[in-house]
Amino acid sequence: MAKDKKKISGHGLGSVDTVISVDDVAEQARQLAENAPPREALLQLVEGEPMIEIRELVAGYGKMEILHGLNLAVGRGQSLCLIGPNGAGKSTVLHSIYGFTNIMSGHIFKQGSDITQMSSNQKLKAARIAYILQDNSVFPEMTVVENLLMGGFLLPDQSKAHEAVEKVLEKYPRLAQRSKQQAGNLSGGERRLLEISRALIMDPDVLLVDEPSIGLEPRFINSVFEILEDLQHGEGKTIIMVEQNAKKGLDFADLGYVLVSGQLALAGKGSELLEQPEVGKLFLGG
Repeated sequence: MAKDKKKISGHGLGSVDTVISVDDVAEQARQLAENAPPREALLQLVEGEPMIEIRELVAGYGKMEILHGLNLAVGRGQSLCLIGPNGAGKSTVLHSIYGFTNIMSGHIFKQGSDITQMSSNQKLKAARIAYILQDNSVFPEMTVVENLLMGGFLLPDQSKAHEAVEKVLEKYPRLAQRSKQQAGNLSGGERRLLEISRALIMDPDVLLVDEPSIGLEPRFINSVFEILEDLQHGEGKTIIMVEQNAKKGLDFADLGYVLVSGQLALAGKGSELLEQPEVGKLFLGG
């Protein structure tokens, strides 16, 4: 029996078959990448000048190339969610921005300045980019305050770190109430709040957030995204995230990118990608 076909148009979209078989997902996703959106289309999605821009990035680990000529652009105070199948290179994008990969060619810019070759310490201290790791990055035997102080390890004056910790505790009473408790005794949602808060000690203006909902009970997921929403809209942080829950991530983010095999396949406003039939079939479960 022949399959019905739907055709759509938009940034970087070719035609694909409507799919219902999980076995076909990888092949259909590869088809999406055949007509990747050009850099000009990505810049049109940015409000103002890009806060972070990636141009033709080729990067990976050792000699293994994971990203193949990737472009990316996100503006000040915007949020961008990266989705895609396992192995698409989503976390590698965050790793590359933060200095954890071998960059073979291409460039990464922060507010127009080339930061490609900066170390991760330089990215945090000078470029003011913070990376929030996946689950279980707290030090369980340390107290909440001690964990927060670890976020300010690059500050030359530790009194500044203590001041930053006090500001965080004022902002998040849940942490203040548990400030002297060991982090290992916190709930999953509290640990994630601690991980996010620790990244704020250096007062970054860009947050790289890797899988904010992973490992969390459903009741904690909404509160984590509310915290991120406040950091974006209340404090003007630029957020680039990888999120396994594609629907939640695209619903939150201003912009959405679909990555396939280390390449950009689709780009658009998060709300628009939620309505794309291909995205729904491949990544949203319907």
